[in-house]
Amino acid sequence: MKKILYACLLLACSLLTGCRDKCQKTNTYWGVESFKVTLAEVRAAVKTVAAKDLVKTGKIYVKDKYLFINELRKGIHIIDNTNPSAPKNIAFVEIPGNVDMAVWGNILYADSYTDFVAIDISDPTNVKEVSRTKDVFLNGMIDGISWYYSATTGEIYDGTWKKIVTTQEVNCDLEPVYMPIYWSSMYLSYMSDKSISGGSSSASAATTGGGGTGGSMARFAFSDKYLYAVTSNEMKLFSIASPTQPAFTSSVNLGFGIETIFPYKDKLFIGTTTGLQIWNNQNPSSPTFLSRFDHTRACDPVVVQNDIAYVTLRSVDNFSRCGAAIANQLDVIDVSNAATPVLKKTYQLDGPYGLSIDQNSLFVCEGSKGLKSFDASNPLDLKLLQHFKDFDAYDVIALDKVLMVIGKNGLQQYDYSNKNQLKLLSTIPVKEIE
Repeated sequence: MKKILYACLLLACSLLTGCRDKCQKTNTYWGVESFKVTLAEVRAAVKTVAAKDLVKTGKIYVKDKYLFINELRKGIHIIDNTNPSAPKNIAFVEIPGNVDMAVWGNILYADSYTDFVAIDISDPTNVKEVSRTKDVFLNGMIDGISWYYSATTGEIYDGTWKKIVTTQEVNCDLEPVYMPIYWSSMYLSYMSDKSISGGSSSASAATTGGGGTGGSMARFAFSDKYLYAVTSNEMKLFSIASPTQPAFTSSVNLGFGIETIFPYKDKLFIGTTTGLQIWNNQNPSSPTFLSRFDHTRACDPVVVQNDIAYVTLRSVDNFSRCGAAIANQLDVIDVSNAATPVLKKTYQLDGPYGLSIDQNSLFVCEGSKGLKSFDASNPLDLKLLQHFKDFDAYDVIALDKVLMVIGKNGLQQYDYSNKNQLKLLSTIPVKEIE
């Protein structure tokens, strides 16, 4: 009986495996996984580290001798701009999910995904978080990509993806599976093992009293003892009567498609994808709607000088967000009677972004098409003076005859004391990512 059983086992072994040693090999796969972060991780991360290279720049802000440059989702570069011809990158403040910023005195205010954070920058190389208003923003947009907070999981999903690598032990007899493999939130594609590559200075007190200057793409703005932060549909009001302990006071519904805010006199000018909103701000604790100037759907920053609002409309870079109509232009709007704004003139441009005006000098960014400077002595007869085409221009600040331009290539600064011939002062390039 035992001989018969042994013979049966040998036959089964022969049929199923050939009774030989199994060969195993390791396959390596790569793919992407939705990036997510917990609130605990976000709220434990604010700190100063050594100066870093610019990689993916966002907005800019100026306060006294310091220039602040947002690194999308990562934090803020602090640049000592005492000499614009030789700016010094002195520190980096890590702030997860950061996009916007503003500075009052020695306090830097910044968004950090869901939270509004106050940071003491008296010593830019050793900043200290002094206050945090939690859960004031529950969703937002970074570089055209939406993020949101899930109360169910307690995590923030920011719409981006991170590369992942995984390995798998398989039988040598099995052919590699080239079809995509789905696993949880990961999308994996087969890839052979060999094809994956391995992949400060000190500073004195940062600022003096009062607020600084932001670009036209700003979503933060000061008025009196209040800071306003606009989201895609609301304006959040914070009292900064005690700068180190800002107090969230209220939210004002603005509708949809809200993009930028620009304070002028006792008014707030809100740029939206469907028009320019003007709010009466005589009582800074309670702004009230005054009027709006409608336009075709397009992305829309605004600056104001001498009761003339300059509004750029752009719809070429992001069809779904900026609108279907081809509206790449600069509108000149008379807001001397803010209750009834009047369009005075329209100039055709090529995909305009941010803009800035100082007296008779107007500067307009056109993304990959560069930067244009205009003589704005007569707003109804703008004269093109120069067109810089060799760099990307996203936003610009013209202040005290120094022009600061930020874009995908980095930061460029110009002397515009002679508006007919801008002089390049310095460049801080971005680091090329392989």
